[in-house]
Amino acid sequence: MKKQIRKAVIPAAGFGTRFLPFTKAVPKELVPLVDKPVIQYVVEEAVAAGIDQILIVTSSGKNAIQDHFNRTGDLERRLEETGKTALLEELRAISSLADIHYIYQQELNGLGDAVLCAKSFVGDDPFAVLLGDTVLDSSTDVTVTGQLAAAYAEVESPVTALEPVPMERISRYGVMDGEQAGEALYKVRGWIEKPAPEEAPSNLAIASRYVFTPDIFAALARTPRGKGNEIQLTDAMRLLLAERAMYGLRIAGKRYDLGSKLGFLTGTVEFGLRRPEFREAFAAFLKEIARGL
Repeated sequence: MKKQIRKAVIPAAGFGTRFLPFTKAVPKELVPLVDKPVIQYVVEEAVAAGIDQILIVTSSGKNAIQDHFNRTGDLERRLEETGKTALLEELRAISSLADIHYIYQQELNGLGDAVLCAKSFVGDDPFAVLLGDTVLDSSTDVTVTGQLAAAYAEVESPVTALEPVPMERISRYGVMDGEQAGEALYKVRGWIEKPAPEEAPSNLAIASRYVFTPDIFAALARTPRGKGNEIQLTDAMRLLLAERAMYGLRIAGKRYDLGSKLGFLTGTVEFGLRRPEFREAFAAFLKEIARGL
Protein backbone atom coordinates (compact mmCIF):
# COMPACT_ATOMS: atom_id res chain seq x y z
CA MET A 1 0.00 0.00 0.00
CA LYS A 2 1.38 3.37 -1.03
CA LYS A 3 2.05 5.76 1.83
CA GLN A 4 0.84 9.34 1.59
CA ILE A 5 3.29 12.09 2.49
CA ARG A 6 2.01 13.29 5.87
CA LYS A 7 5.25 14.51 7.48
CA ALA A 8 7.60 17.35 6.63
CA VAL A 9 10.92 18.55 7.98
CA ILE A 10 11.87 22.23 7.78
CA PRO A 11 15.56 22.90 8.50
CA ALA A 12 15.77 26.35 10.09
CA ALA A 13 18.89 26.26 12.24
CA GLY A 14 21.44 28.19 10.15
CA PHE A 15 22.95 31.52 11.12
CA GLY A 16 21.68 33.44 8.12
CA THR A 17 25.01 35.14 7.53
CA ARG A 18 23.94 36.38 4.09
CA PHE A 19 21.42 38.64 5.81
CA LEU A 20 23.57 40.10 8.56
CA PRO A 21 23.29 42.35 10.49
CA PHE A 22 19.49 41.81 10.51
CA THR A 23 19.83 38.12 11.37
CA LYS A 24 22.05 38.84 14.36
CA ALA A 25 18.87 39.04 16.45
CA VAL A 26 16.09 37.76 14.15
CA PRO A 27 16.00 34.31 12.49
CA LYS A 28 16.35 34.54 8.70
CA GLU A 29 13.20 32.41 8.40
CA LEU A 30 11.22 35.31 9.90
CA VAL A 31 12.27 37.76 7.19
CA PRO A 32 8.93 39.15 5.96
CA LEU A 33 7.64 38.76 2.44
CA VAL A 34 5.35 41.79 2.55
CA ASP A 35 3.66 41.08 5.92
CA LYS A 36 4.13 37.35 6.38
CA PRO A 37 7.38 35.63 7.46
CA VAL A 38 9.00 33.30 4.96
CA ILE A 39 8.64 30.21 7.14
CA GLN A 40 4.87 30.68 7.33
CA TYR A 41 4.68 30.49 3.53
CA VAL A 42 6.73 27.26 3.77
CA VAL A 43 4.43 25.72 6.39
CA GLU A 44 1.35 26.71 4.39
CA GLU A 45 2.84 25.08 1.29
CA ALA A 46 3.32 21.83 3.20
CA VAL A 47 -0.19 21.93 4.67
CA ALA A 48 -1.75 22.56 1.25
CA ALA A 49 -0.01 19.36 0.07
CA GLY A 50 -1.84 17.31 2.73
CA ILE A 51 0.94 17.33 5.33
CA ASP A 52 -0.27 17.65 8.92
CA GLN A 53 2.85 16.84 10.96
CA ILE A 54 5.83 19.20 10.71
CA LEU A 55 9.20 19.20 12.45
CA ILE A 56 11.11 22.48 12.47
CA VAL A 57 14.84 22.02 13.13
CA THR A 58 16.05 25.10 14.99
CA SER A 59 19.05 26.20 17.02
CA SER A 60 19.95 28.48 19.91
CA GLY A 61 18.55 31.99 19.61
CA LYS A 62 15.67 31.02 17.31
CA ASN A 63 12.83 30.80 19.83
CA ALA A 64 11.02 33.51 17.87
CA ILE A 65 10.10 30.90 15.26
CA GLN A 66 8.20 28.89 17.85
CA ASP A 67 6.67 32.09 19.23
CA HIS A 68 5.31 32.90 15.79
CA PHE A 69 3.33 29.67 15.55
CA ASN A 70 2.13 29.72 19.18
CA ARG A 71 -0.99 31.44 20.48
CA THR A 72 -0.42 34.92 21.94
CA GLY A 73 -3.12 35.53 24.55
CA ASP A 74 -2.36 39.17 25.36
CA LEU A 75 -2.20 40.22 21.72
CA GLU A 76 -5.36 38.29 20.86
CA ARG A 77 -7.25 39.89 23.74
CA ARG A 78 -6.11 43.32 22.61
CA LEU A 79 -7.31 42.68 19.06
CA GLU A 80 -10.64 41.40 20.38
CA GLU A 81 -11.10 44.44 22.61
CA THR A 82 -10.39 46.83 19.74
CA GLY A 83 -12.72 45.05 17.31
CA LYS A 84 -10.02 43.88 14.92
CA THR A 85 -11.72 40.55 14.38
CA ALA A 86 -10.36 39.81 10.90
CA LEU A 87 -6.79 40.19 12.09
CA LEU A 88 -7.59 38.17 15.21
CA GLU A 89 -8.87 35.25 13.15
CA GLU A 90 -5.82 35.45 10.88
CA LEU A 91 -3.47 35.16 13.86
CA ARG A 92 -5.43 32.32 15.44
CA ALA A 93 -5.30 30.40 12.16
CA ILE A 94 -1.48 30.45 12.25
CA SER A 95 -1.38 28.40 15.45
CA SER A 96 -3.70 25.73 14.01
CA LEU A 97 -2.02 25.23 10.62
CA ALA A 98 -0.54 21.85 11.55
CA ASP A 99 0.85 19.77 14.39
CA ILE A 100 4.24 21.48 14.62
CA HIS A 101 7.15 20.00 16.58
CA TYR A 102 10.62 21.42 17.25
CA ILE A 103 14.07 19.97 17.76
CA TYR A 104 17.43 21.66 18.31
CA GLN A 105 20.36 20.97 16.03
CA GLN A 106 22.94 21.02 18.81
CA GLU A 107 25.84 21.85 16.50
CA LEU A 108 25.42 23.47 13.11
CA ASN A 109 27.02 20.68 11.09
CA GLY A 110 25.25 21.28 7.81
CA LEU A 111 21.95 20.58 6.07
CA GLY A 112 22.52 16.84 6.07
CA ASP A 113 22.96 16.82 9.84
CA ALA A 114 19.81 18.93 10.23
CA VAL A 115 17.79 16.34 8.27
CA LEU A 116 19.37 13.54 10.32
CA CYS A 117 17.94 15.20 13.46
CA ALA A 118 14.49 14.22 12.16
CA LYS A 119 15.07 10.45 12.20
CA SER A 120 12.91 9.70 15.25
CA PHE A 121 10.15 12.04 14.06
CA VAL A 122 10.00 10.45 10.61
CA GLY A 123 10.12 6.80 11.65
CA ASP A 124 9.32 4.50 8.71
CA ASP A 125 7.38 7.06 6.69
CA PRO A 126 8.27 8.93 3.51
CA PHE A 127 8.62 12.63 4.21
CA ALA A 128 9.18 16.01 2.62
CA VAL A 129 12.04 18.41 3.29
CA LEU A 130 11.37 22.12 2.71
CA LEU A 131 14.12 24.66 3.27
CA GLY A 132 12.86 27.30 5.66
CA ASP A 133 14.25 30.39 3.92
CA THR A 134 12.89 29.71 0.43
CA VAL A 135 9.40 30.30 -0.98
CA LEU A 136 8.29 28.29 -4.00
CA ASP A 137 5.34 29.84 -5.80
CA SER A 138 3.50 27.24 -7.86
CA SER A 139 2.17 28.18 -11.28
CA THR A 140 -0.62 25.60 -10.89
CA ASP A 141 -3.29 24.87 -8.28
CA VAL A 142 -0.93 22.27 -6.73
CA THR A 143 1.91 23.47 -4.50
CA VAL A 144 5.46 22.43 -5.37
CA THR A 145 5.46 20.04 -2.40
CA GLY A 146 2.17 18.65 -3.71
CA GLN A 147 3.78 18.15 -7.12
CA LEU A 148 6.61 16.18 -5.50
CA ALA A 149 4.14 14.11 -3.47
CA ALA A 150 2.24 13.22 -6.64
CA ALA A 151 5.49 12.19 -8.35
CA TYR A 152 6.44 10.07 -5.32
CA ALA A 153 3.07 8.30 -5.50
CA GLU A 154 3.92 7.39 -9.09
CA VAL A 155 7.52 6.19 -8.69
CA GLU A 156 7.64 5.30 -4.96
CA SER A 157 11.21 6.60 -4.79
CA PRO A 158 12.84 9.81 -3.56
CA VAL A 159 12.03 12.86 -5.69
CA THR A 160 13.91 16.17 -5.73
CA ALA A 161 12.52 19.47 -7.02
CA LEU A 162 14.42 20.87 -10.00
CA GLU A 163 14.37 24.25 -11.69
CA PRO A 164 16.08 25.38 -14.89
CA VAL A 165 18.71 28.07 -14.28
CA PRO A 166 20.85 30.06 -16.75
CA MET A 167 24.14 28.31 -17.45
CA GLU A 168 26.11 31.38 -16.38
CA ARG A 169 24.72 30.85 -12.87
CA ILE A 170 24.84 27.05 -12.77
CA SER A 171 28.01 26.99 -10.65
CA ARG A 172 25.99 28.24 -7.66
CA TYR A 173 23.83 25.11 -7.44
CA GLY A 174 23.66 21.38 -7.03
CA VAL A 175 22.81 20.04 -10.50
CA MET A 176 21.13 16.86 -11.70
CA ASP A 177 22.59 14.47 -14.23
CA GLY A 178 19.78 12.27 -15.52
CA GLU A 179 17.52 11.10 -18.30
CA GLN A 180 13.94 12.07 -18.96
CA ALA A 181 11.36 9.63 -17.61
CA GLY A 182 8.21 11.66 -18.20
CA GLU A 183 7.05 15.11 -19.24
CA ALA A 184 8.75 16.79 -16.26
CA LEU A 185 10.20 13.72 -14.52
CA TYR A 186 13.84 12.59 -14.71
CA LYS A 187 15.59 9.46 -13.53
CA VAL A 188 18.76 10.58 -11.79
CA ARG A 189 22.21 9.33 -12.80
CA GLY A 190 24.13 11.64 -10.48
CA TRP A 191 24.26 14.85 -8.49
CA ILE A 192 26.98 17.37 -9.29
CA GLU A 193 27.70 20.08 -6.72
CA LYS A 194 28.34 23.55 -8.20
CA PRO A 195 29.84 22.52 -11.54
CA ALA A 196 31.53 24.93 -13.94
CA PRO A 197 29.21 25.72 -16.88
CA GLU A 198 31.27 23.60 -19.28
CA GLU A 199 31.08 20.64 -16.87
CA ALA A 200 27.39 20.87 -15.99
CA PRO A 201 25.40 17.82 -17.16
CA SER A 202 22.18 19.87 -17.39
CA ASN A 203 20.69 23.23 -16.46
CA LEU A 204 18.40 21.64 -13.85
CA ALA A 205 19.32 22.71 -10.32
CA ILE A 206 18.06 21.47 -6.97
CA ALA A 207 15.21 23.78 -5.91
CA SER A 208 15.03 23.55 -2.09
CA ARG A 209 12.32 20.86 -1.88
CA TYR A 210 12.66 17.09 -1.55
CA VAL A 211 10.66 13.95 -0.83
CA PHE A 212 12.75 11.22 0.80
CA THR A 213 12.22 7.67 1.94
CA PRO A 214 13.57 6.89 5.44
CA ASP A 215 16.63 5.10 4.06
CA ILE A 216 18.16 8.55 3.57
CA PHE A 217 19.03 8.45 7.28
CA ALA A 218 21.35 5.44 6.88
CA ALA A 219 23.05 7.28 4.04
CA LEU A 220 23.39 10.42 6.14
CA ALA A 221 24.83 8.45 9.06
CA ARG A 222 27.72 7.26 6.93
CA THR A 223 28.27 10.49 5.02
CA PRO A 224 31.66 12.02 5.83
CA ARG A 225 32.03 15.73 6.36
CA GLY A 226 32.35 17.54 3.07
CA LYS A 227 32.43 21.16 1.99
CA GLY A 228 32.78 23.55 4.93
CA ASN A 229 33.52 20.55 7.17
CA GLU A 230 29.77 19.91 7.24
CA ILE A 231 27.54 16.93 6.45
CA GLN A 232 26.15 17.78 3.04
CA LEU A 233 22.73 16.47 2.05
CA THR A 234 23.80 16.19 -1.59
CA ASP A 235 26.67 13.88 -0.58
CA ALA A 236 24.20 11.58 1.18
CA MET A 237 21.96 11.63 -1.88
CA ARG A 238 24.89 10.36 -3.95
CA LEU A 239 25.36 7.46 -1.53
CA LEU A 240 21.64 6.63 -1.62
CA LEU A 241 21.65 6.75 -5.42
CA ALA A 242 24.11 3.86 -5.46
CA GLU A 243 21.49 1.73 -3.71
CA ARG A 244 18.15 2.74 -5.19
CA ALA A 245 16.45 4.75 -7.92
CA MET A 246 16.03 8.49 -7.39
CA TYR A 247 14.08 10.99 -9.46
CA GLY A 248 14.00 14.69 -10.14
CA LEU A 249 10.92 16.73 -11.01
CA ARG A 250 11.07 19.94 -13.02
CA ILE A 251 8.68 22.05 -10.99
CA ALA A 252 5.83 24.16 -12.29
CA GLY A 253 6.58 27.32 -10.36
CA LYS A 254 9.20 29.85 -9.32
CA ARG A 255 11.70 29.82 -6.46
CA TYR A 256 12.37 32.84 -4.25
CA ASP A 257 15.53 32.62 -2.12
CA LEU A 258 14.58 34.96 0.72
CA GLY A 259 17.80 34.17 2.55
CA SER A 260 19.66 36.44 0.10
CA LYS A 261 19.30 40.20 -0.03
CA LEU A 262 18.62 40.33 -3.77
CA GLY A 263 16.08 37.51 -3.47
CA PHE A 264 14.36 39.39 -0.66
CA LEU A 265 14.16 42.60 -2.70
CA THR A 266 12.84 40.98 -5.87
CA GLY A 267 10.41 38.77 -3.96
CA THR A 268 9.05 41.72 -2.01
CA VAL A 269 8.39 43.64 -5.22
CA GLU A 270 6.67 40.74 -6.97
CA PHE A 271 4.52 39.72 -4.01
CA GLY A 272 3.78 43.35 -3.19
CA LEU A 273 2.42 43.98 -6.68
CA ARG A 274 -0.02 41.10 -6.18
CA ARG A 275 -1.71 42.84 -3.26
CA PRO A 276 -4.81 44.64 -4.58
CA GLU A 277 -4.91 47.13 -1.70
CA PHE A 278 -1.71 48.86 -2.80
CA ARG A 279 -0.86 47.41 -6.21
CA GLU A 280 -1.67 50.57 -8.16
CA ALA A 281 0.17 52.97 -5.87
CA PHE A 282 3.16 50.65 -5.54
CA ALA A 283 3.42 50.16 -9.31
CA ALA A 284 3.29 53.93 -9.85
CA PHE A 285 6.05 54.40 -7.26
CA LEU A 286 8.26 51.80 -8.95
CA LYS A 287 7.76 53.44 -12.35
CA GLU A 288 8.71 56.80 -10.87
CA ILE A 289 11.86 55.34 -9.35
CA ALA A 290 12.76 53.61 -12.65
CA ARG A 291 12.49 56.87 -14.57
CA GLY A 292 15.09 58.38 -12.29
CA LEU A 293 17.66 55.62 -12.80
